[in-house]
Amino acid sequence: MEVFHIKQDFLINEQIRFATIQVIDENGQKLENMSSKQAQDLADERNLDLVLVSPNANPPVCKILDYSKFKFEMAKKAKEVKKNQKVVEIKEIRISPNIDLHDLEVKAKNAIKFLASGDKVKVTMRFRGRELNFINQGKEIMNNFKDIIGECQIEKEIKLEGKNLTCVLAPKQK
Repeated sequence: MEVFHIKQDFLINEQIRFATIQVIDENGQKLENMSSKQAQDLADERNLDLVLVSPNANPPVCKILDYSKFKFEMAKKAKEVKKNQKVVEIKEIRISPNIDLHDLEVKAKNAIKFLASGDKVKVTMRFRGRELNFINQGKEIMNNFKDIIGECQIEKEIKLEGKNLTCVLAPKQK
């Protein structure tokens, strides 16, 4: 069983020390501005907690509610948000400057699969020894690779970083 904790702690009950605060009751009705002590007495009277929900407002806003139920609802929302998000991974494809056309097509096919699943693709071409004299040919091969892939968004243009020529491709936005 996975336990979700709320990172944001709210000031509750006696921890709230403002001269005047705006109070909202458990039904969502705005009550008049009152002192923290009066609001705390009102919350105690209803067997609920006084929770500071907006400390930066003028005056600060507090709600009268059941704090344990409030924390549960916040954890439930956090779990729902985490469930709906997709983690984008960066997959790397390495090619060499003297790659054959068929091998390039196979690598491009893999890149298309990665892009279709929503991942980003980092294409790296490593130059070794005398291959560094043929950087322009490497750029042409990278451009051919992008042309074979077709529908993709170029997140980072082709760039020489040390002895590597790299470029990052992302799936086309819908």
